[in-house]
Amino acid sequence: MKHSLQNLKTWIEIDRNAICHNVKIFRSLVERNTKIMAVVKSNAYGHGLWVFSKIAEKAGVGGFCVDSVQEGLRLRKEGIKKPILVLGFTLQSLFENAEKGDITVSISSIAGLEALASFVGAPASTKLGQGKPTRQVQSKKRPNFHLKIDTGMNRHGIYPKEVSRAISIIKSNNLPIRGIYTHFASAKDLNYPTYTENQFNKFLKVVSVFEKAGYTDLVKHAAATGGTLVNKKYNLDWVRVGIGLYGLWPSKELEMQLGDKVALKPVLSWHTIISEIKPVKKGEFIGYDLVYRAPRNTSIAVLPIGYWHGLCRSFSGNGSVLIRGKEAPIIGRVSMGVVIVDVLNIPCRVGDDVVVIGRQKRKELSAHDLAQKIGTIHYELVTRLNPLIERCVV
Repeated sequence: MKHSLQNLKTWIEIDRNAICHNVKIFRSLVERNTKIMAVVKSNAYGHGLWVFSKIAEKAGVGGFCVDSVQEGLRLRKEGIKKPILVLGFTLQSLFENAEKGDITVSISSIAGLEALASFVGAPASTKLGQGKPTRQVQSKKRPNFHLKIDTGMNRHGIYPKEVSRAISIIKSNNLPIRGIYTHFASAKDLNYPTYTENQFNKFLKVVSVFEKAGYTDLVKHAAATGGTLVNKKYNLDWVRVGIGLYGLWPSKELEMQLGDKVALKPVLSWHTIISEIKPVKKGEFIGYDLVYRAPRNTSIAVLPIGYWHGLCRSFSGNGSVLIRGKEAPIIGRVSMGVVIVDVLNIPCRVGDDVVVIGRQKRKELSAHDLAQKIGTIHYELVTRLNPLIERCVV
């Protein structure tokens, strides 16, 4: 057994072949000149930031999208050479680190442009966005940046009506803009394409304004996994593929409509072991708070994982795991580092492999199905897996 060799009581397996397969699938879906940027923010959606990224780089992705400069620097430390774009907000104090690490940041507001202009030491005579002169400061190296446009998500981004002002700040301060992008709010919904179309058309108009201003060679991107799957015209220069590269679908509806044509393979499975097996008599309470009372004489298995590891407390009495290819229901409270399952009808022993997410024999507990049990989405379920759990490439 893998865990006996590695002395682990819980671990996450990352399937190298599944990563390569999914990259190949998306490569076949996009235009030849479109780069696939692997979105590996938030510890690669729980899959392990550098573990996943090293494999994806070799598999042929064009670069990486992260949440922070710190994530980007960690990838550089691990030997990642390809382009890195920070999608999240970057503090002014981290601009120099980004430049040193050859990491491109996102600027998503007029205030962000002014902060970048101030950081690089714009001349005192230069007028920024509000018409106020900036004081002379020591010139520092500036990171390249992509400008984010808010076309209807109403989160980060410059509104189209602010574009002329943004261009003025960029030009007057010679800011190193290298790209322009937007983010779709609902591209995964094939039944309601209108909103995505409206966003895309707004973005194209903004692109036209930049081109008329002389910015004709900017990298342009709009589509995440959903947009990449539903329409090639959203490809542009880059696509930012996150959930799809992990073998998961943006929505169940999209999987139902496209799953026969696009065969994604889940990359992650989560394992633990049975640490104890013991008999419990009818009427005895199991676990914290006396919420579960055995309705019959039974056998229980103790598993050394809990909500600290990422098994949400909402799974208390509302989930199951796989032992020897059979579902063992969770009973009692999920606690910080222990969960109890009923194994009355499952012949098993201490040390047996337990699958929390993934497949065992012919049974599968998918991240999507587990997330539905507790009223959330699989994005949250996998992203919240504790980063200290060892990711093992298989």
